[in-house]
Amino acid sequence: MTPHEGQAVLSAGPGLESSTAAMIMIHGRNAGPENILELAGLLRHPGFTYLAPAAAGGSWYPFSFLAETARNEPGLSSGLSVIDRLIRTVEGKGIPRSRVVLLGFSQGACLSSEFAVRHAGRFGGIVVLSGGLIGPPGTRWEAPGSFEGTPIFLGCSDVDSHVPKARVDESAAVFSRMGATVTERIYPGMGHQVNEDELEFVRELEARVAG
Repeated sequence: MTPHEGQAVLSAGPGLESSTAAMIMIHGRNAGPENILELAGLLRHPGFTYLAPAAAGGSWYPFSFLAETARNEPGLSSGLSVIDRLIRTVEGKGIPRSRVVLLGFSQGACLSSEFAVRHAGRFGGIVVLSGGLIGPPGTRWEAPGSFEGTPIFLGCSDVDSHVPKARVDESAAVFSRMGATVTERIYPGMGHQVNEDELEFVRELEARVAG
């Protein structure tokens, strides 16, 4: 089963044929692509096309990202396939992976993290907003490959009710071990949201990626 196959992909920006870079934006649980595309309006860089796929029913997988991985199937694998197909579409338009930024919030950040660790290579960047790698406590991520210096940003509150700080720390360590250039920022008392400091980091990343 591939529950997310055939769902809508919303976009903003000039279109892939006219862009030098692309950002794939993965929405959170009980949300949709229109929600995450609101960030595109705050980030907008003229060289970027922004692509936001939809999850069937508004969620990429049914349980917490800390649950046993098998319980989140087939949604998890289907969501990972959605990202893979979008990246291949972007590459088919002549934009290399080194100019692709993968950004997710909440459940979308977890899905983005998991995709990245399973497909390590040189991306334009990975932005993990209130999320981390998927799996129950004690999971070991031993995927092959290197990020080859890919900038990876992880931002989260120290009191996020959905995302333990320990998992953010653990994810940052895995990415660093796999050759990424990691920036981790923990915001005291922020809660489950995105702040201006995070957006400013992404704007600076966009400027570097688009050239």
